[in-house]
Amino acid sequence: MDLNFDIRQIATATMVLFAVIDILGSVPIIITLRKKVGHIQSGKASIVAACIMVAFLFVGEEILNLIGIDVNSFAVAGALIIFFLAIEMILGISLYRDDEPESASVVPIAFPLIAGAGTLTSLLSLRAEYHVENIIVAIVANTIFVYLVLKSSKKIEKVLGKGGLNVIRKVFGVILMAIAVKLFTTNINQLLS
Repeated sequence: MDLNFDIRQIATATMVLFAVIDILGSVPIIITLRKKVGHIQSGKASIVAACIMVAFLFVGEEILNLIGIDVNSFAVAGALIIFFLAIEMILGISLYRDDEPESASVVPIAFPLIAGAGTLTSLLSLRAEYHVENIIVAIVANTIFVYLVLKSSKKIEKVLGKGGLNVIRKVFGVILMAIAVKLFTTNINQLLS
């Protein structure tokens, strides 16, 4: 099996996942959870989220085939979801948001906070365009970053403040929107040809 590591693909996939996971934007939710239940299992939540993402990367396509949907169609739908996530991030509005979790167990943090619908959709959209090994490297990089943010969420909140978190969120929203447009045009062309 040939490994096709590509720095550009790894960087793009990492940025897409970083923007979609939006762990920095979730710091206020994480702080609230920490206050409610006292302790968040950062390592466990990060590992479970990574396992969910890698599993969906490999099994997601088979699930789609089982219900008769090709990857390009899913990637187009995923591009639209990513586009709307970007609009939420840029405009600071909430088109759709799950209720805030009640406890800080693996379930609300690993899924859906980290490995939510947007993340899983993005993984299959990326898979339509990039080599799997590059996406896995991006998942690992994001998992490490998520772990560090979960571990030091109090310090991050103090350093960045609400304004800093909002700026980061808007910048990544614009990047995410551009990536959504690229995913959409690439996959819609393949569907139409």
